[in-house]
Amino acid sequence: MGLLDDLLGGLAGQQMGGRAQPSQVPASAGGGGMSSTLMALMPIVLAMLSNRGSAGASPSQVNYAPGGGGGGLGGLLGQILGGGAGGGMGGGGGLGSLLEQLGRAGFGEQANSWVGRGTNQPISPDAMTQIFGKDGIEEISRRAGISQAEASRGLSQLLPEVVDRMTPDGNIPDDTQLTNSVDDLAKRLGIR
Repeated sequence: MGLLDDLLGGLAGQQMGGRAQPSQVPASAGGGGMSSTLMALMPIVLAMLSNRGSAGASPSQVNYAPGGGGGGLGGLLGQILGGGAGGGMGGGGGLGSLLEQLGRAGFGEQANSWVGRGTNQPISPDAMTQIFGKDGIEEISRRAGISQAEASRGLSQLLPEVVDRMTPDGNIPDDTQLTNSVDDLAKRLGIR
C-alpha cells in the first residue's frame, strides 16, 4: 500500500507546512507529476468503488468525482461496470461490479491478488481500455482533466492499491463497510 501511503504522507506534510510535496511519489508510481494525476483520478476511483449502480444511491456514494452526481459520473460508471447493483460478488457495490468487469476482461487473476492478502499483481495501462472501453477512458480522463494516456497510467497504479486498501481482510466488504472505507479514505485525502 505504499503508493496511497506516499500520497497521504505528501498531503499531511503540505497541510502541516512541511517540505513533503505531493509530487514526491516513488519512481515506481511514475514519479514527478504522476502524483497530481493520481490525485485527479482518486475521486473518480472512489466514486467507481462506492457506486451501487442505482438511481437512488445516496450522494455520498457518487459525489467524490468532479462533476459527479447520481446521473453524471455515477451513471456512466454503472454503465462501464455493467450497470449492475453490486453484481454477483456478494455485495461490495461498485467494487463487486469492478471486480466482475476485470474478470470479464481477462484480468481476474490480477483482481483476485488485489483482494487477497498476498502481493498485488500489476496491471498494464493498456489494460484499462479493455476494462473500461475507449468511451469510458475518454470520460474518465475528461472528468479528471488529464489526458487519456495519463488516465490509463494512473488507473493502472491506483486500482491495485485502492482495491487492496478496501479489502484488508482479503474479502469483499458489504455495502456499509465499503461505503465507510471509501468515505474514510476520501476524508484522509481531503476529497470530501
